[in-house]
Amino acid sequence: MSDRPYVTVNCAVSLDGYLDSADPPRLQLSNAADFDRVDELRARSDVILVGARTVRRDNPRLLVRSTERQARREASGAERSPWKATVTATGDLDPQAAFFTEGDFRKLVYCPRQEERRIGRRLGHVAEVVGLGAEVRMADLLDDLGGRGVRRLMVEGGGVTLTQFLAEGLVDELTVAIAPFFVGDRRAPRFVGDAVLPWSAERHATLVEVRPIDDVVLLRYALSGRFEGAAAAVADRRASGDRGVDA
Repeated sequence: MSDRPYVTVNCAVSLDGYLDSADPPRLQLSNAADFDRVDELRARSDVILVGARTVRRDNPRLLVRSTERQARREASGAERSPWKATVTATGDLDPQAAFFTEGDFRKLVYCPRQEERRIGRRLGHVAEVVGLGAEVRMADLLDDLGGRGVRRLMVEGGGVTLTQFLAEGLVDELTVAIAPFFVGDRRAPRFVGDAVLPWSAERHATLVEVRPIDDVVLLRYALSGRFEGAAAAVADRRASGDRGVDA
């Protein structure tokens, strides 16, 4: 575990827990100030990961937008934006998607080992295709990234990928921006799918920050002992009677 990257899961959801609407176009759940917060998280990461469904559905660029942050990364010896990674069982991805074409740095496609050669023929010219076991386990993916020197991984979606990381207990930090409206459509993708999760009514996640960002609210949780500093700070605030809400 000590060699695995520190994992931050970041997402934005509606008041009823949806990541998007059921139909195009993509639903904007956040605002400009929160997008800037996400850009800072990206700038502090070594790799940004999304699932293949997100690549197909949203066609994300997954780049650091701020030129100042790009320059800061370059000054530290890093590339302007983090590497990108995705996970696919089928390889059904367009080589012309922005995930592959935007940014002149490494892209990783994780897939089942038995599909590596076939997917490599389709995507090997735009990304490094990595086979991991009969099916891709997120723990194995983290071990591979750790072996590549990756220290900070940011996971941005979608719901299946987020659920896998959370269900396997691999997330160190969770940040969720809550939009001020409902989706109200059960066809829409949810933040978390059906799974046995480590946090329940019997075991609560540790809340370390609540912060309004214009009209959205950011919730930040410590989900592992690697977030000990923040968890200790919360314990101190609670002991002093401070509920830890930043206005």
